[in-house]
Amino acid sequence: MNEISRPRPTQKQNKDQAPAAQPKRAEMRVRPMGPILPPSNIQGNALMVVIAIMSFLACLTLGAVSMVRSTASSWESQISREITIQIKPQDGLDMEAALTKARDLALTFVGTKDGKIMDDAATARLLEPWLGAGLDLKELPVPRLVIITIDEDNPPDFAGMRDLLRNEVPQAFLDDHRTWVDRLVSMARTTVLIGTGVLVLVFTAMILTVVFATRGALSGNRHIVEVLHFVGAESGFVATEFQKHFLKISLKGSAAGGVLAALLFATANLWQSRSLATPESDQATALFGTFTIGFSGYLGILATMIVIALLTTLTARFTVMRTIDEIDLIRSDPARSDGLPSS
Repeated sequence: MNEISRPRPTQKQNKDQAPAAQPKRAEMRVRPMGPILPPSNIQGNALMVVIAIMSFLACLTLGAVSMVRSTASSWESQISREITIQIKPQDGLDMEAALTKARDLALTFVGTKDGKIMDDAATARLLEPWLGAGLDLKELPVPRLVIITIDEDNPPDFAGMRDLLRNEVPQAFLDDHRTWVDRLVSMARTTVLIGTGVLVLVFTAMILTVVFATRGALSGNRHIVEVLHFVGAESGFVATEFQKHFLKISLKGSAAGGVLAALLFATANLWQSRSLATPESDQATALFGTFTIGFSGYLGILATMIVIALLTTLTARFTVMRTIDEIDLIRSDPARSDGLPSS
């Protein structure tokens, strides 16, 4: 009777009291997984320094090759833009008339733009470093020069011009600078080959260093790798963890080496631009050309940094995958599994 006579709660009361009556569910928190490898250790820092050195050497080589190629291309363009007619002095020869005639004959060929006769003062300035100042050209049998500017894209017929000058002005000799151009092209190609060889050696040394570093990290954490692998962790998961670790190291190392190389070239270029017309700058320019690698050179340095980071990451991944395959092979062979924890 008491249960029957007890007043029932109304619908409004049920709605008001329902939220208070339901128990609150505890929020599920996922514990963050720690990395297999420690974020930083002595081996990782040493590997970072090695990668930074390799990156610096690779970027330095690439920048030097780019600088030499640019300088050789500039020299080749300057040499190919002009040809020279030399007229040797001879008894009874009217030098001024011979110079004028040689210039006019050369300008009759298609592909020539302009002709300039070097006067006595300009010739004396050319010989001043060897014969000193105040030189009287009339006392020495010094050849006189005619400089002909040509069209690089549509050069004239050098053989025909040489034959015509030989017939009309026997004392004239045409120099089209082909020998110097061929030497510059050969020098540029040799420099590129040497630079490519140095880059290959640097990348090979870096790959071997990463392989040894990865195997050292695996050896120190082999028990962890075995436990993870045999409780169900796939090889790709373990390799990805190592890959992330070495990617961070390689990015830091390659960035440090590449930035240092870029700063070195920028500093050398700034020094050269501020010390123009000085003996030091002239000697450096004569030996190495201008310390300017241009936008393509800096872009090449950036590409080298990225390639080094990718090579390091892929090398670490392949090394881990191969090591895990070796563990599986040892586990599958009972005769070779002595001393290893049972699976």
